Amino acid sequence: MGKILPEGVGEVQEFIDICDYAVGLSRMFDGKVLPSERAGHILMEHWNPLGIVGVISAFNFPCAVFGWNASIALVCGNVVLWKGAPTTPLTSIATTKIIQKVLERNNLSGGLSSMITGGAQIGQALCEDKRIPLVSFTGSCQVGKKVQETVTSRFGKCLLELG
Repeated sequence: MGKILPEGVGEVQEFIDICDYAVGLSRMFDGKVLPSERAGHILMEHWNPLGIVGVISAFNFPCAVFGWNASIALVCGNVVLWKGAPTTPLTSIATTKIIQKVLERNNLSGGLSSMITGGAQIGQALCEDKRIPLVSFTGSCQVGKKVQETVTSRFGKCLLELG
């Protein structure tokens, strides 16, 4: 899969921009303490990572779509497992290597962001895996419906961007 240079550069810039946004967002997880209607009680906000977030991206914006999902997931304390489109494996490999280098330069494990390649069978396995509490899918309405049915049948959560 290829793109004209300005579109490819724009997609990479989109990833950079969402990383900047996610870093700012990380400063907002402050654990608010709120008043309660019940006398002598308070409400405390506490953020808990989900664990592993699965991301399945489409071919048309493989880098940017992954960036939107991965940046927020990582800042929230999750691990990311990415299955890119089978037509864009080189983009997935290159992007993953860059992310792993950035993580390691910041004394974090490069394994916090990993990828798998393959077709529909791999995506199906990712959606069926009970160790992955959240799956984000970008792609067709037809496949999105299958993703939703599979993930929710095991009481997982789904983020769908369909078109």
